[in-house]
Amino acid sequence: MPGDPTFRQRDFRLLLLGQTTSQLGAQVSMVAIPLLAVVTLQASPLQLGLVTASGTIAFALIGLPAGAWLDRWRRRPVLVAADLVRAALLATIPVAALLGTLSITHLVLVSLLTGAARVFFDVGYQSYLPSVVGKGGLLAGNAAMETIRAGGQLAGPGIGGWASTLVGAANVVLIQVAAFAVSAASLLAITTREPAAPPRPRGERLGTEIRRGLAFVVRTRLLRATLLTSAACNFAFAVASAAGFVFMVRTLGLSPVAIGVVLAFGSTAVMIGAALTPRLARRFGSARIIWLSLAVTGPVALLGPLAEPGWGVVLLVIGTATGELGQIVYSVTNVTLRQRLCPGHLLNRVNATMRFFMMGVFPIGALLGGVVGETAGPRATLWTAAVIVLLSPLPLCGALRGTRDIEELPAWKEAP
Repeated sequence: MPGDPTFRQRDFRLLLLGQTTSQLGAQVSMVAIPLLAVVTLQASPLQLGLVTASGTIAFALIGLPAGAWLDRWRRRPVLVAADLVRAALLATIPVAALLGTLSITHLVLVSLLTGAARVFFDVGYQSYLPSVVGKGGLLAGNAAMETIRAGGQLAGPGIGGWASTLVGAANVVLIQVAAFAVSAASLLAITTREPAAPPRPRGERLGTEIRRGLAFVVRTRLLRATLLTSAACNFAFAVASAAGFVFMVRTLGLSPVAIGVVLAFGSTAVMIGAALTPRLARRFGSARIIWLSLAVTGPVALLGPLAEPGWGVVLLVIGTATGELGQIVYSVTNVTLRQRLCPGHLLNRVNATMRFFMMGVFPIGALLGGVVGETAGPRATLWTAAVIVLLSPLPLCGALRGTRDIEELPAWKEAP
């Protein structure tokens, strides 16, 4: 992947530098902030849940409007502002800790506001990448970004736990403050000129713009298929998350260290999958690999619920790692599909609509997973999730049947 011409572009390397630091910092703070709440502030499970939930609820509250707003503006200034806002908000945590005024309410408020900034960054980022690398560099660019994200997931939690022990959780948050500052500086250093946002139709209201984005997703057959598949995958993940740790601790008898090893194998598979995605797309076709990645790995993921104590845990490792590999190949190629075929003036709204529904199924899936886990046990919950993953590529199989590469597909057009 480093040999790809995309990596010789100065602006893409700057973008990659910013994401490297930002993702590592985000993963570090994902450990530091919960530790700060539990160890320093003696948070209850309910209070910890509020801190965690406040960081993601913004996707449900402002996800769709954010897409419409971003289609009105250039993306880079919004991305820089989102980085700087998050850096400033997070900097208040160690300051409050130093002054002795830090509270759970403070953490909830910071998580809520940084979550809102994250919505704008995440939605705008996927739409900004084509401006930097062009249509031809999207697959390599997305693969590199996902490799960086997976690397942060692999290394960040360990660094966060170690650093929290060494210097205190509140001070570790400063790592993410610095990371967001570096990301903003990297974005500001990019010289590629971003096209101006197209003019809005006179008198069009925000609600009308949101409905246009929703209607475009619903009416475009291939987009509708990717939405169904993506939502099914996220739903399955949420179902499994309700019982995964219970299964590993109580059914398999794994220690925290062993659980960390299982998760590390999954993160390693994500890195490998993201790095191999451009090669797999060339070998099997950039359109065909979208559904093929899930169709091939889905049956192997069924090994996870078959795991038993002892050497049988290997089945969980294989199933988890293979499932993660398939999901990341699907994610990279699916995002590339949207970036290449979606009209530029609708891309933010389409991305926001996809994220809105994909994030929206999480609480429903978690609730179902909890109910199944309580009534039938954690193994049955994992079976439920595995079967959903197995069926998830069916909508795409029909929509992409007979298509090898994305270049064979016509660009999507908005209905008059």
